Amino acid sequence: MIAVTVPTPGDETQLKLAQVPDPVPGPRDLLIRVRAAALNRADLLQRQGMYPPPPGAPDILGLECAGEVIEAGSEVSGWRAGDRVMALLPGGGYAQKAVVHHGSAMHVPEALSDDEAGALPEVFLTAFLNLFMLGGIGEGQTALIHGGGSGVGTAAIALLRETGARSIVTAGSAEKCERCLRIGADVAINYNDGPFAPKVKTATNGRGVNLVLDAIGGAYLAQNLEVLAQGGRLLLIGLMKGARAEIDLAAVLRRHLQLTGSTLRTRSAGEKAAIVNAFIGRFGRALETGAIRPIIDCVMPMAQVAEAHRRMQSSAHFGKIVLRVD
Repeated sequence: MIAVTVPTPGDETQLKLAQVPDPVPGPRDLLIRVRAAALNRADLLQRQGMYPPPPGAPDILGLECAGEVIEAGSEVSGWRAGDRVMALLPGGGYAQKAVVHHGSAMHVPEALSDDEAGALPEVFLTAFLNLFMLGGIGEGQTALIHGGGSGVGTAAIALLRETGARSIVTAGSAEKCERCLRIGADVAINYNDGPFAPKVKTATNGRGVNLVLDAIGGAYLAQNLEVLAQGGRLLLIGLMKGARAEIDLAAVLRRHLQLTGSTLRTRSAGEKAAIVNAFIGRFGRALETGAIRPIIDCVMPMAQVAEAHRRMQSSAHFGKIVLRVD
């Protein structure tokens, strides 16, 4: 099969199309003919040699894909050849074929195209895990989402809107802020216009937010703690702007704050299956009707993967960048 390879870690010019062996499914796996795969920030880090795949995962980039089932393992039920499928992957999405544990796969509803389905699993499951399973956000509560125009950010806006929770987002331009508002965010703050904490406090009448979902890391830690309400939760899912910062432990104690670090890729197959089942249980109907769906920035053929990585690296995108696999 043809796949995107990275012979030498580095910039996007190191991404090469090459012939590689087909993946071999196990008895609990699905073999997928990939129609679409989407980019994630982790792909850029892995390309640079900074985020190696977990043990046993393929070294091919790509944490999510959609297509059709070629073969279901002997211990798999509920799937058959020809079924449309979207899957959360530990790696391997930038290829014509991929293998995934059946617990990390979801049936594609008719409301979604292959491009949309390929852009859904990683970001919607990440948002769901952190906002709802770990963060416990509920109707009438407020979450601050950093990177509102990102894949995870746009997914979070959709899920919060669907459940009646309020979302405040940050984004890097007036245009992105306006687009966040159009897709359902309640408040959008341009982080290039100065500190976000005072604006969050104003937007919440001084109460603060119940949860912060943060992929930025060290540079935002002090402000994140500042805007949390009593008993608030900070869910850290990335370190785009630093892994180190000082923390005011007195504030954590006094206000009963919680700080949780969370990644999805390195979780076990059983954990991922539980997340998938919980997501479908809560949002399956909204998926079926198309009430929640990914925001697609652009779709490019897999041969243009370097251009796709450049676009993500520059943060010019809004929503998901999708690779179409022929």
